[in-house]
Amino acid sequence: MGTVQAVNISDRKGEKKHEVEGIVLLEDFGVENDAHGGSERQVSLLAFERIEDMKKDLATLKVGDFAENITTTGIAASDLSPGMHVTIGDNVLLEITQIGKVCHNGCSIRKEVGYCIMPKEGVFGKVINGGNVKKGDGIAIVE
Repeated sequence: MGTVQAVNISDRKGEKKHEVEGIVLLEDFGVENDAHGGSERQVSLLAFERIEDMKKDLATLKVGDFAENITTTGIAASDLSPGMHVTIGDNVLLEITQIGKVCHNGCSIRKEVGYCIMPKEGVFGKVINGGNVKKGDGIAIVE
Protein backbone atom coordinates (compact mmCIF):
# COMPACT_ATOMS: atom_id res chain seq x y z
CA MET A 1 0.00 0.00 0.00
CA GLY A 2 1.12 3.53 -0.75
CA THR A 3 0.18 7.06 0.16
CA VAL A 4 -0.90 10.15 -1.75
CA GLN A 5 2.03 12.57 -1.37
CA ALA A 6 0.36 15.47 -3.24
CA VAL A 7 -2.56 16.33 -5.53
CA ASN A 8 -2.07 18.76 -8.40
CA ILE A 9 -4.07 20.57 -11.09
CA SER A 10 -3.46 22.97 -13.97
CA ASP A 11 -5.67 25.36 -15.89
CA ARG A 12 -4.14 24.63 -19.30
CA LYS A 13 -2.63 21.62 -21.04
CA GLY A 14 1.13 21.65 -21.53
CA GLU A 15 1.96 23.45 -18.29
CA LYS A 16 3.17 22.30 -14.91
CA LYS A 17 0.52 21.58 -12.31
CA HIS A 18 0.34 23.27 -8.93
CA GLU A 19 -0.35 21.54 -5.65
CA VAL A 20 -3.79 21.96 -4.09
CA GLU A 21 -5.44 20.81 -0.84
CA GLY A 22 -7.63 18.23 -2.55
CA ILE A 23 -9.11 17.18 -5.88
CA VAL A 24 -12.44 15.71 -6.92
CA LEU A 25 -12.35 12.77 -9.30
CA LEU A 26 -15.45 12.47 -11.45
CA GLU A 27 -16.54 9.11 -12.84
CA ASP A 28 -15.51 8.60 -16.48
CA PHE A 29 -14.16 12.18 -16.66
CA GLY A 30 -11.10 12.67 -14.48
CA VAL A 31 -10.12 15.56 -12.27
CA GLU A 32 -12.69 18.31 -11.81
CA ASN A 33 -11.31 21.75 -12.82
CA ASP A 34 -8.18 20.29 -14.44
CA ALA A 35 -7.18 20.98 -18.05
CA HIS A 36 -6.90 17.24 -18.80
CA GLY A 37 -10.36 16.35 -17.47
CA GLY A 38 -12.39 14.48 -20.07
CA SER A 39 -9.34 13.36 -22.04
CA GLU A 40 -8.36 9.75 -22.70
CA ARG A 41 -5.78 10.04 -19.93
CA GLN A 42 -8.25 11.12 -17.25
CA VAL A 43 -5.94 10.94 -14.22
CA SER A 44 -2.15 10.84 -14.09
CA LEU A 45 -0.01 9.43 -11.29
CA LEU A 46 3.71 9.57 -10.67
CA ALA A 47 5.85 8.14 -7.88
CA PHE A 48 7.45 10.78 -5.64
CA GLU A 49 10.48 8.52 -5.34
CA ARG A 50 11.15 8.93 -9.08
CA ILE A 51 10.90 12.72 -8.80
CA GLU A 52 13.43 12.57 -5.97
CA ASP A 53 15.73 10.40 -8.15
CA MET A 54 15.63 13.04 -10.90
CA LYS A 55 16.60 15.79 -8.47
CA LYS A 56 20.22 14.68 -8.81
CA ASP A 57 20.04 16.12 -12.35
CA LEU A 58 17.65 19.02 -11.68
CA ALA A 59 17.50 20.03 -8.02
CA THR A 60 14.56 22.42 -8.42
CA LEU A 61 12.03 19.71 -9.34
CA LYS A 62 8.87 19.51 -7.24
CA VAL A 63 5.51 17.73 -7.27
CA GLY A 64 3.36 18.72 -10.25
CA ASP A 65 6.33 19.55 -12.50
CA PHE A 66 5.64 16.44 -14.58
CA ALA A 67 1.95 17.43 -14.87
CA GLU A 68 0.86 14.54 -12.66
CA ASN A 69 -2.48 14.84 -10.85
CA ILE A 70 -1.54 12.49 -8.03
CA THR A 71 1.97 12.14 -6.66
CA THR A 72 2.33 8.84 -4.79
CA THR A 73 4.76 7.14 -2.44
CA GLY A 74 5.08 3.40 -2.06
CA ILE A 75 3.54 2.51 -5.42
CA ALA A 76 5.27 2.81 -8.80
CA ALA A 77 4.65 2.16 -12.48
CA SER A 78 6.59 -1.10 -12.19
CA ASP A 79 3.91 -2.34 -9.76
CA LEU A 80 1.08 -1.68 -12.24
CA SER A 81 -0.15 -2.67 -15.68
CA PRO A 82 -3.16 -1.71 -17.82
CA GLY A 83 -6.37 -3.30 -16.62
CA MET A 84 -5.35 -3.31 -12.95
CA HIS A 85 -7.38 -1.35 -10.42
CA VAL A 86 -6.27 0.86 -7.56
CA THR A 87 -8.25 2.32 -4.70
CA ILE A 88 -7.56 5.72 -3.20
CA GLY A 89 -8.93 6.84 0.15
CA ASP A 90 -12.31 5.51 1.14
CA ASN A 91 -14.12 5.09 -2.16
CA VAL A 92 -12.16 6.15 -5.27
CA LEU A 93 -11.49 3.40 -7.81
CA LEU A 94 -9.25 3.83 -10.85
CA GLU A 95 -8.61 1.43 -13.71
CA ILE A 96 -5.06 1.71 -15.00
CA THR A 97 -5.24 2.40 -18.74
CA GLN A 98 -1.68 3.27 -19.73
CA ILE A 99 1.89 3.18 -18.44
CA GLY A 100 4.11 5.86 -19.93
CA LYS A 101 3.45 8.42 -22.63
CA VAL A 102 5.22 10.21 -25.41
CA CYS A 103 6.49 13.54 -24.12
CA HIS A 104 5.45 16.54 -26.16
CA ASN A 105 8.21 18.34 -28.06
CA GLY A 106 8.23 21.30 -25.72
CA CYS A 107 8.93 19.31 -22.55
CA SER A 108 11.05 21.74 -20.54
CA ILE A 109 12.47 19.00 -18.30
CA ARG A 110 13.68 16.97 -21.29
CA LYS A 111 15.22 20.11 -22.80
CA GLU A 112 17.08 20.93 -19.59
CA VAL A 113 18.12 17.47 -18.40
CA GLY A 114 18.12 15.44 -21.63
CA TYR A 115 15.52 12.92 -20.50
CA CYS A 116 12.13 12.70 -18.81
CA ILE A 117 10.63 10.00 -16.59
CA MET A 118 7.04 10.26 -17.86
CA PRO A 119 7.59 8.03 -20.93
CA LYS A 120 8.27 5.06 -18.62
CA GLU A 121 7.07 6.09 -15.16
CA GLY A 122 3.86 8.02 -15.77
CA VAL A 123 0.71 6.09 -14.91
CA PHE A 124 -2.70 6.95 -16.33
CA GLY A 125 -6.11 5.82 -15.22
CA LYS A 126 -9.82 6.03 -15.83
CA VAL A 127 -12.12 6.96 -12.95
CA ILE A 128 -14.48 4.04 -12.25
CA ASN A 129 -15.77 5.39 -8.93
CA GLY A 130 -15.21 9.06 -8.17
CA GLY A 131 -14.69 10.95 -4.95
CA ASN A 132 -12.35 13.26 -3.07
CA VAL A 133 -8.58 12.71 -2.93
CA LYS A 134 -6.15 14.56 -0.67
CA LYS A 135 -2.59 14.32 0.58
CA GLY A 136 -2.23 11.47 3.08
CA ASP A 137 -4.92 9.22 1.56
CA GLY A 138 -3.98 5.59 1.15
CA ILE A 139 -3.56 4.08 -2.32
CA ALA A 140 -3.60 0.33 -2.91
CA ILE A 141 -3.62 -2.15 -5.75
CA VAL A 142 -6.84 -4.17 -5.86
CA GLU A 143 -5.98 -7.85 -6.23
